[in-house]
Amino acid sequence: MKLFLDTADLVIIQKYAAWGLVDGVTTNPSLIAKEGMDLEKRVKEIASIIHGPISAEVLSTEAKDMIEEGRRYAKWASNICIKCPMTPNGLLAAQTLSKEGIAVNVTLVFSAAQALLAAKAGAAFVSPFVGRVDDAGQDGMELISEIIEIYKNYQFKTEIIVASIRSPRQVALSAIMGAHVCTIPPDIYGKLFRHPLTDQGIKKFLDDWSKAKKK
Repeated sequence: MKLFLDTADLVIIQKYAAWGLVDGVTTNPSLIAKEGMDLEKRVKEIASIIHGPISAEVLSTEAKDMIEEGRRYAKWASNICIKCPMTPNGLLAAQTLSKEGIAVNVTLVFSAAQALLAAKAGAAFVSPFVGRVDDAGQDGMELISEIIEIYKNYQFKTEIIVASIRSPRQVALSAIMGAHVCTIPPDIYGKLFRHPLTDQGIKKFLDDWSKAKKK
């Protein structure tokens, strides 16, 4: 399973990229705005660090404008993936861009039916938001299971990006289920490394070694 970072923070991206553990990055207007950066400048900076897919989201709501934005974004770097919303206009844009050879990530997906439409529109990626589904009183990971089954039934090539991740356990469950990608906020990404028993084990090894040396 590929691991993406869900951030536009260049320092964090450089940190994890140095470990060789980042396969791609997802951004959105909120993340870019949080950094106080120009969209094009920041996306180009990220693309110079990460060679996997970099999702950049369109800001328009009309299909024609989304297509124009997508074509413009795609020229920024060879690994740019255009994020289109799960709307009728978003799917129209996704179809056009996909046919032109531009990778599209259909985002804000909250049902298996929406994921089916995204795949039929030719999306390279689909982003179901498991955390927000959980917030609405439904089971986000069950949604991932449903999408995986549908895609297997019909051999869709669309890759599933599990988004709105809230815990390391959701990352592990996504891998168990066979999702293609998890896009993970930096705070959750950092927690993937940690377990209290690991810390206890290291401390014990070091304590035992220190005692042995004193003897």
